[in-house]
Amino acid sequence: MSDYKYSIKNTTEIEREKFRNVALSYSTLGATEPSDNTMKLVEGYLVGNMEIVNVLETVIEKYRSMGLINE
Repeated sequence: MSDYKYSIKNTTEIEREKFRNVALSYSTLGATEPSDNTMKLVEGYLVGNMEIVNVLETVIEKYRSMGLINE
């Protein structure tokens, strides 16, 4: 999965920061800001410690386990 457009190996930290900023602006259009925990996970992607797909999986699983996502 490391060969997709947004993978750490295919992006620079500056590019990942731009992706984060665009995604954050879209996500807050009709919803509240992401939690501090979610933002920490995204920061892990930004600095190259965690792929964005893993960030998404972690966040989705968190809300699924809380019963906030229907399967």
